[in-house]
Formats: sequence, C-alpha cells, structure tokens
Amino acid sequence: MRTSVIVEVQNPKEFKQQLLGWSGQFREALFLDSNDYSQSYTSFDAVLAVDAFTSIQTDEHNAFEDLKQYQQTTKDWLFGYLSYDLKNDTEDLVSANFDGLHFPDLFFFQPKKLFFLKGNQLEICYLNMCDDEIREDLEEIKEQAISESHNPDKAGEKLKIQQRISEERYLEKVSDMLSHIHRGDIYEANFCMEFFAENATIDPIVTYKSLNEISEPPFAVFFKNNKQYLLSASPERYLRKETDKIISQPIKGTAKRHTDSEIDEDIKQNLLSNEKERSENIMIVDLVRNDLSRTAAKASVTVEELCGAYTFKQVHHLISTVVSKAEKEKSAVEIIKTTFPMGSMTGAPKISAMKIIEDLEETKRGLYSGAVGYFTPENDFDFNVVIRSILYNQQNGYVSFSVGSAITSLSVPENEYEECLLKAKAMREVLE
Repeated sequence: MRTSVIVEVQNPKEFKQQLLGWSGQFREALFLDSNDYSQSYTSFDAVLAVDAFTSIQTDEHNAFEDLKQYQQTTKDWLFGYLSYDLKNDTEDLVSANFDGLHFPDLFFFQPKKLFFLKGNQLEICYLNMCDDEIREDLEEIKEQAISESHNPDKAGEKLKIQQRISEERYLEKVSDMLSHIHRGDIYEANFCMEFFAENATIDPIVTYKSLNEISEPPFAVFFKNNKQYLLSASPERYLRKETDKIISQPIKGTAKRHTDSEIDEDIKQNLLSNEKERSENIMIVDLVRNDLSRTAAKASVTVEELCGAYTFKQVHHLISTVVSKAEKEKSAVEIIKTTFPMGSMTGAPKISAMKIIEDLEETKRGLYSGAVGYFTPENDFDFNVVIRSILYNQQNGYVSFSVGSAITSLSVPENEYEECLLKAKAMREVLE
C-alpha cells in the first residue's frame, strides 16, 4: 500500500533543486523535469522516484517479456530505461560495436518514495511507510542548500573530450550512407557519433544542473543506478499512453537560433518551409504511423500535427504528433515493443536502417537513443528519447555523449557534420 500526502510548496523552482540535491544519497534515483515548457500532453511539472523496493535489470535477451511480467506483477509505479540495443530483442539484429559504458540493456525499479510536483501542489507517495517518515524527509529536503550549477570547483576537472570518428571519417561514412540511399536500400537513417573522456571525474548533479540550465527542455532527466548516471536535456517525447490513447512526437528538422529576434523568427519560418528538413520529418511520421498501426484499433492512427515548429533555448525543431487508439487486448509493454526503437533515431525502412547504422557507427549506442520514463499502476506510461545527454560510469571513469542527424538523399555531408557539432555544443560546454 502507498501512503499519499499532498502539501503546498511556496517556491516550486527552488524546491525542485532541493529535491534533486536530496536524491543523490540514494542508490537509485530518477528525476524528471518539464522545465515548465508548454506542452499539449503532460501530467506533472516534475517527478522524483528514489530508493528501489524491487527492481529488474537485464540484457537484451527476452527483455521485453521480462519487463512485461515485472510490470504486470508489481502493478505499481515503475521508473527506468530501455536501451537502444533492445532492438536485438525485437528483430534479428546484433550490437557488436565498442562499449565504454557497460550499462545494463534494461533497468526499472519500483520506488519506495515518490514525489509529484504540479504547480504549487506536491503529492508525496510512499510505499509501506508512515506519515512520520514523510514529514521527516520533507524537512530534510527543505534544509537542502541550493548549490550553484556553474561552479568549476564542484563539477570536477576539465575533461579532455575525444571524438570517436574524425571529421574526415565522418564525411566518408555519410557518403557511404548516401550510397545506400541512392541504391534504394533505405530512404533515411540517423547516423550518430560518440564524444568521450576517459579517467574522468564529474559531479553528476552539478553537471546535470549546468546542462539543464543551458537548454531547459521538456524531458530533462537525472538518473542514477548506483555508479551509473544519465544526465539528459532531451527535448523529445518517444511515446505516451493515456488510457487507450497512444501519443508519439518525433523530432526531425533542426535550425540554430539567433540572438536577433527578427532574424530568429526568419530562421524558424525558413525551417518550416525547408524541403530537406520537412522530408526528414515526414518520412519518420510515416514510419511511426506504421509502428502504431500494429497495436491500434482499425483506422485510429492519425497525425494531429505535421511539422510544427517549436522553439527551444538553443535551437528550433520540427515536431509532429501522431496518435492512435490502442486495441484493448494490447499490453503496455507490447505497445512499446512494437514501436521500439523510435523512428526518429533509426530510419526508414527501419530494420534495413538499423543494420546499416550498426555497420557504419563505431560505438554501441546503449542508453543513448533509448528511452527513459515510467509506468503508472493503471498501465499508462510516458517515455522520452535519450538525446542531448551525458552518460557517466563513475566506476570506470568513462564519460560519453553522442550526437546524430538524419541522412536523406538531400543531405550534404559537411552540413550534417555541422549539425552534429551544434547538437554537441551544450554537452561540450558543460564538460570542458
């Protein structure tokens, strides 16, 4: 049984920072922050889940079935992640590239302690615990000092960031990808490359706060599983379930912002009409429609919005919203499995794209381009796309972040390389 208490918070923004600081003491912690970004589909402004009562951790083999059994057995709130390499559980694929992080392919936990913040209302939801413990924790949280994010003394030493694929090799690989496209093997594929640092020490909470301040995205995540961390400034939703409604919101199409408001608006309008950027997005929308149709009631898959232009602190993006009505007999995990990995991070046709991606990329993606989120006791869920993210294995001192772009027949390799550097800018700035 969960004990639930609702209290009022005087300063929600400050309280979120205190919650985050308090979470660091636990072996397992997952903090989700919308950064007050205006969204059509949302339940909370921020959520914190800490301290596992039960958990599941597994490799790719039979992962979705194991997750389904765990989710249906607990019938409770579950928080965690799906790595990109679960593709090997859904299709006849492999992941043989270098892995410096060594995270499990799947990890979820049933938290003892939950905090849901919406406006000034905080709901505290504890498992098998008394009101006294809730009050004691609340006092402890309120006593947390608000630390400065941009504090070089706390963030750790400046890191030497290395690039896994050189510019020259990147251009060659994108040219290879274009050859596949021109031969008709694929229409589009998301090609990614890794930046990394070895023998690295960072303060995960300080680093996350610095990264989040730069971008303030709607799907920010601080995640800790013992000595494994995800620090994510993701702007993208992968998949959400509200009763029987399924919502997917792929991002494809990017333009750098300008400090001059008039020029910035022109850039946004040009993005809306850019043939290459729109074609990227529309091809993935078609893929998402096909994925959703596998669990949807007949004729229920629709595009609510096609190529809407949305503004973030550093970039403008084209975002589409595709929805469906799930058939009643379809489980929550089955809906995820039939759409995973997300189209925006793979390509079209999906399986062919993933095979070519594996061949040309040099790093196992792992949690990058996977998904982080939660299941509710009512079998609803919400997951982001793990992009604009720093991954850190504290045990072996390995820090990693990856960036990518969609390659289509209209792609110019040099332009794709510049887009990758733009996407890498925030992570480099925080780490270097």
